[in-house]
Amino acid sequence: MKIVHVITRLILGGAQENTIITCRELQKRGHDVTLITGPAIGPEGELFNQTKNHDYNIITIPRLIRPICPLNDLLCFFGLRKILKKLHPDIVHTHSAKAGILARFAAHSIKPRPKIVHSIHGLAFHPYQNQLTNKFYIAIEKAAAKKTDFFISVANAMTSQALAAGIGRPEQYTTAYSAIEEESFLKPVSENDKSAFRQKYNIPQNATVLVTIARLFHLKGHEYIIESAKFLSKKFPDAVWLFVGDGILKDSLKEKIENLGLSEKIKFTGLLPTSAIPLAIQSSDILIHCSLREGLARAIPQAMLCAKPAIAFDLDGSSEVINQNTGRLVKPKNIEDLVEKCSQLLADKTLCQKLGTNAQNFVKEKFAPKTMTDTIENVYRKLMK
Repeated sequence: MKIVHVITRLILGGAQENTIITCRELQKRGHDVTLITGPAIGPEGELFNQTKNHDYNIITIPRLIRPICPLNDLLCFFGLRKILKKLHPDIVHTHSAKAGILARFAAHSIKPRPKIVHSIHGLAFHPYQNQLTNKFYIAIEKAAAKKTDFFISVANAMTSQALAAGIGRPEQYTTAYSAIEEESFLKPVSENDKSAFRQKYNIPQNATVLVTIARLFHLKGHEYIIESAKFLSKKFPDAVWLFVGDGILKDSLKEKIENLGLSEKIKFTGLLPTSAIPLAIQSSDILIHCSLREGLARAIPQAMLCAKPAIAFDLDGSSEVINQNTGRLVKPKNIEDLVEKCSQLLADKTLCQKLGTNAQNFVKEKFAPKTMTDTIENVYRKLMK
């Protein structure tokens, strides 16, 4: 099949990693794959260079950017339409909000019309928006859904939320958990490497490390972790929190931490390449993720593959991988519950190890690239019949 994937930008992120893996695996299976993307702009880091060693085609559209700019977006639509007409794809598969809207409308407007698939990594609308913005995003997603043949969600929760908003029909949906390069997370890391990592970020060798891997951005929940650390650091003096990532809230978060006297307890690594994430997790003990808006945070199964238990807000897809046997779910925004669940694991290393082993066994097959690609390829074949 001739397949075109479209994503807004190849920054460091779950949707972007998912898309790169999908393109690579489909190309390996003999399909003709093209990836269309905008410029990788932002403090989050980029993944564009990872595409240079793969065999699929890459097309960059400078006008494909994240912010809404009506005139620019209209010109981008016509640019996408022109490229798609030239490529004559069998399948157009879109990712992310901006590319998902523009590329679906563009694909629907050409002849012969390709089959159109959209992956839901996270929904553009959410409860933390003002009502007008929320209604606008739902309306535009409903309009795009009418141009869409099939939806692939990264978690069952995304399907439920989209259908509840009136987007698509149940028979148009399936779930394909976002693939992870499992080998790098399953491969054991030497004690010397772990020790060197801790030393680099001034983390005591005997500390119990709670790691968070997320952009330093709105709705990612770092403020809840900081609040919990106020209480937990007194009860567990050996506990240290590690924030992996960068973003626009870095300075304000650091200021808050300093004002609370927690600078020695909460460390920042800054931006790390994807290749360094396994070492960051292996050098830690517990993953803590308090994002308020996520499809299924990639960091959760990554940590589980490293045999680390996960603690996360009970939102979106978290409950599809975290349970009493693999970690702890927390009531969203509830500091008291977050402190309690963290305390359970900080107080019991044996429990941590048991949950981590269970977690690793639970996610191995579910997040394998082959599992995801099989599901996606089956959707394509069904549509092409």
